Amino acid sequence: MTEKELEILRILEENARIDSSTLAKMTRISEEEVKEILQKLEKMKVILNYTTVIDWSKVPQAERVTAMIDVKVTPKRGVGFDEVAERIYRFPEVQALYLMSGAYDLQVVIEGKTMQEIARFVSEKLSSIDSVLSTTTHFQLKKYKHDGIIFEEVEEDRRIVVTP
Repeated sequence: MTEKELEILRILEENARIDSSTLAKMTRISEEEVKEILQKLEKMKVILNYTTVIDWSKVPQAERVTAMIDVKVTPKRGVGFDEVAERIYRFPEVQALYLMSGAYDLQVVIEGKTMQEIARFVSEKLSSIDSVLSTTTHFQLKKYKHDGIIFEEVEEDRRIVVTP
């Protein structure tokens, strides 16, 4: 991967809405070169998607419950964790799935409308998979920071410092 491609990736990671003419100016290459690099990176599946981070807690009618579920599984001979991981990530509720080190093998991040909906997912879908030995569910109570973005700015203390 070239230095310009890495530079473009870093810029896009900070702001996916940046247009190709601005990217060209920032990287000191032509807009055509930028477009070619973007197409190449998309074709190579380096760039998978352009996303927006939204603070859903400020949109009450769209609030969702997020849970992180630690899953202990029995890996299958020849495929390891991949087969069970594929079964899990195909569920539409699953937002993210990670292979982890430590006490649990997989971490599943899911969203639902209610805690009961998540409980049903765990009991009816996740626990019914043959390789799943146990689960531990953690509910997200508040989001402070996500993908490097702070959700609640702390107000600066504007009091004047008084010293004796």
